[in-house]
Amino acid sequence: MPQEQTSLFNLKEIDTELTRKILNEVYTALEERGYNPTNQIVGYLISGDPGYISSYQDARNKIQEIDRAKIVEILLNEFQKKSK
Repeated sequence: MPQEQTSLFNLKEIDTELTRKILNEVYTALEERGYNPTNQIVGYLISGDPGYISSYQDARNKIQEIDRAKIVEILLNEFQKKSK
């Protein structure tokens, strides 16, 4: 049965959602280990040193899958949306 409607594929939206999901998982893992997730993630974003992120629940590997500039871009966009 042929599909009569073309589906749109938005790669940027999928990429953003995946980044949000990973950031939430990393944040939760850091919190569970007793770290201040905000401080740890900011330290990682500024320095690029993955040592700021615990390996608990594979958080370190997960966050390294995302380009740091992409994380900053998403955080800035979220901030802008909430500031309006």
